[in-house]
Amino acid sequence: MSQHRSLRAASTLGGKRSVLKRFERVEILKKRGQWKDGDRITGLRKTKADA
Repeated sequence: MSQHRSLRAASTLGGKRSVLKRFERVEILKKRGQWKDGDRITGLRKTKADA
């Protein structure tokens, strides 16, 4: 069975993600100085993908 044309195009675009993985958010917060070792990994602050 073939894949629908609209689905195939969306997967090849490689657009910007608006949601970050937890480790990406921790890296951003470390750069800003808002997170340090020993802090809880749950309940992280909101972060922008561009930051």
